[in-house]
Amino acid sequence: MSEYDQELDATGLNCPLPILRCKKAMNGMEAGQTIKVIATDPGAAKDFEAYCNQTGHELLSSGDEDGKSVFMIKKN
Repeated sequence: MSEYDQELDATGLNCPLPILRCKKAMNGMEAGQTIKVIATDPGAAKDFEAYCNQTGHELLSSGDEDGKSVFMIKKN
C-alpha cells in the first residue's frame, strides 16, 4: 500500500491552477485520504499552506524532490 491515495502532477502550472486542481481532486476523495501534489510554481509552498489553513485539510509534509515541490495533504 502506498503512503498516499492519489497523486496530482501540477508541474508547469502557475498559481492558481495547482490549488484549483488539488481542490477538484480532493472533492472526489473521502475524509482521511491523502493526496500527493507535485508542483513547480515558486509560490506553491505558501499557496498550499494557506489552502490547508483555510480548508482545514492537514498539510502532512512539504519539501523538494528532484527540483520540484512535493506536498502531502490529508483530507479532513
